[in-house]
Amino acid sequence: MQTTTSTGDDRIPTEDVGAAIRHTINVADQTLTYRQVGIDDFTLTGAQLAIAAGFKSVDGVSVLQVLATGDLEDVRPNETVDLHREAGRFVIVESDRAYRLTIDGQRFDWPCRIVSGGLLRKLGQVPADKVIYFERQDQPDRQVDDQDLVDLDAAGVESFVSRKPAWKLNVQGVMLELFAPTIVVREALIEAGFNPDQGWHIFLKVVGQQKQPVELTTVIDLRTPGIEKLRLTPKDVNNGEAPVVPRRTFALLDIDEAHLNRLGLKWETLVEAERRWLLLHDYPLPVGYTVSHSKVALEIPPTYPGAQIYGFYAYPPLALSSGRVIASTQLRGVLLGAEYHGWSRNRGPAAPWDSNTDSVVTQLALVDAALAKEVDE
Repeated sequence: MQTTTSTGDDRIPTEDVGAAIRHTINVADQTLTYRQVGIDDFTLTGAQLAIAAGFKSVDGVSVLQVLATGDLEDVRPNETVDLHREAGRFVIVESDRAYRLTIDGQRFDWPCRIVSGGLLRKLGQVPADKVIYFERQDQPDRQVDDQDLVDLDAAGVESFVSRKPAWKLNVQGVMLELFAPTIVVREALIEAGFNPDQGWHIFLKVVGQQKQPVELTTVIDLRTPGIEKLRLTPKDVNNGEAPVVPRRTFALLDIDEAHLNRLGLKWETLVEAERRWLLLHDYPLPVGYTVSHSKVALEIPPTYPGAQIYGFYAYPPLALSSGRVIASTQLRGVLLGAEYHGWSRNRGPAAPWDSNTDSVVTQLALVDAALAKEVDE
């Protein structure tokens, strides 16, 4: 039963106050800080939502509904929202336009020109263990920390992506990509394929600083600005020419590395001008050449062993003691500033390359056979 007072004013009867406010919605401002707002109807227009949020005029007010998917949908002043079926979360702010952006491919029309990294994280529901980057076309992507501000007033759609943080560390020519902000020096050497117990002088190079000696137990903080590389020098160096630590820019098959080590050859893997090379130092030559040893290189295809290795390259160019010209050595490859001459020596139709059985091991057998054939061995 409803009762009224006899004061003659227009106040709502006390029994009806609770009934008048039957529902609450969550309304956020430009900081995405939500507050609860009471409403007395489940069917409201955009203008009514703005007034319910406390705006005296709906002119210049942007009403965005936050859908269950996280998308933002513009609600026009005369457009009706049925809150019986729709989500009750809204962003309502003063704005004269919307700025389009994407976060991990999801599109948002945001009503404010300036956006912070923290707001992007909230808007895109980016977890704390990921870093947000502002994608750029002609320069590296820019990391956006929570306190950083981005101006959205630019042509086109501003695109943001999130990904796990990663750090790069060059260990004597081997580039590591690491997903933890710190690493122990011993672990870095192992990760790069070096034996940490072989005996090294180890130096950490930071841009703009003198190289710093470090120990195997030293912890490197990869977040330190300017970290460039770890440089290794063998401790046991005689008075002659100091040996250079072989480069290991990419890995070979286990069978290849084991074979090269058994041969006792100094070998390196490196990439120059997007070509991958296996470089063999002091490769022995049969009698009949003007030199007894040479540098020999094999070009390793990116899809090796699925793709075959063709011929081989030598530097300096090989010559026979007899003076006879060696045929089919017209290939060229530049490696460490030197021009290598390539021997076009391919497998015959009776023994084509087999990715299941062929490797650097069998290719070196072809190299030896080609070298011997020229001197009739």
